[in-house]
Amino acid sequence: MILEPLEAEVHGDDLFAAAQGADESWYYLPYGPFAGRTDFGAWLAQHAATADPMAFAIIDRETGTARGIATLMSIVPEHGVIEIGHIWLSPALQRTRQATEAIFVLARYAFDELGNRRLEWKCDAANTPSRRAAERFGFVFEGVFRQHRMIKGRNRDTAWYSITDGEWPSRRAAFEAWLMPENFDAGGKQRRSLAELRG
Repeated sequence: MILEPLEAEVHGDDLFAAAQGADESWYYLPYGPFAGRTDFGAWLAQHAATADPMAFAIIDRETGTARGIATLMSIVPEHGVIEIGHIWLSPALQRTRQATEAIFVLARYAFDELGNRRLEWKCDAANTPSRRAAERFGFVFEGVFRQHRMIKGRNRDTAWYSITDGEWPSRRAAFEAWLMPENFDAGGKQRRSLAELRG
């Protein structure tokens, strides 16, 4: 897995192809699905041009194709707070080792390179897969903000999660151990889960 700053001209065709037949993957996001390549390209160019959110394309190392997008956002340097959000994963990337590695790389960048004190994860409280992912990655549930947003005409209650800098070393060690080749059998099945490795 490789993370690259999102560029509409470089990654657009791959991402549009990866999104075909996956309209439901946009359900909890404030944008998408898109009517066609032109609409998608215009949105992608706008999304790529912002400094916050700071968007990255998730590249499949084996094929060299972009399969997803993730961002660092809600960046508040004076408080040392940052969020991983606006995550869109194509069906081919969902629930894969590469998707987990992408989150790890972003978290490591947020803590070890940018020096943040707190990494946040927020999602629709009804988005069970995102909530499971946050807990699997070691984020701590902090509560629900009721009637926090309106998304596509629907109410959104927002579930809040975080990892603090004091918790990060144990999370980082678990990610690193989980990603080791020896943690997977010949069929690619994990031998130990992230939760087990965190102890």
